[in-house]
Amino acid sequence: MKDAYVLDQNFENTDFVEVPLEKGEYENCTFKNCSFEYGNLSGFSFTDCDFIGCNLSMAKLTSTAFRDVSFKECKMLGLQFTDCNGFGLSFKFDGCALHSSVFYQTSIKKTIFKDSKLIEVDFTECDLSSSVFHNCDLSGAVFDTTNLEKADLRTSVNYSIDPGLNRLKKAKFSLSEVYGLLYKLDIEIDRNS
Repeated sequence: MKDAYVLDQNFENTDFVEVPLEKGEYENCTFKNCSFEYGNLSGFSFTDCDFIGCNLSMAKLTSTAFRDVSFKECKMLGLQFTDCNGFGLSFKFDGCALHSSVFYQTSIKKTIFKDSKLIEVDFTECDLSSSVFHNCDLSGAVFDTTNLEKADLRTSVNYSIDPGLNRLKKAKFSLSEVYGLLYKLDIEIDRNS
């Protein structure tokens, strides 16, 4: 059976858990207030698509292609972006909750994370060079052998990044959050000075 090719379609208020989305390639489509929670998106391809107010938590992403995909106000807990098709992998996140998601060894240069909660997200060995973290909460996020060169974290909070383990050349940080780079030194920083 041949996979579907769907172009310029809008999907709204649909529970794809009960009635699964037809496997295939989706281009320039919009998914609004849809649920994919615990669904299987393995082998799907999404190009120039928008996901708005969707729940993709715990969806299976084996060989899933996301190319120029936008996620806005989506719930995306526990996603394994590591399993995605790496060819052309590119997306942006605005107002999303990505708690406990994994980007291990992904190359996602120039990714924009805006107003998002990245609680306990794993960025180990990820290439985030030139990415922007605008007003994000990075509590418990793991940065280990991560490329953050030219990344902008000036408006983000609660990160702990070891400069000895990560590439930070030309990365931007705010002075008020710089202790997130010094935590490992076990020194006391007076934040009121």
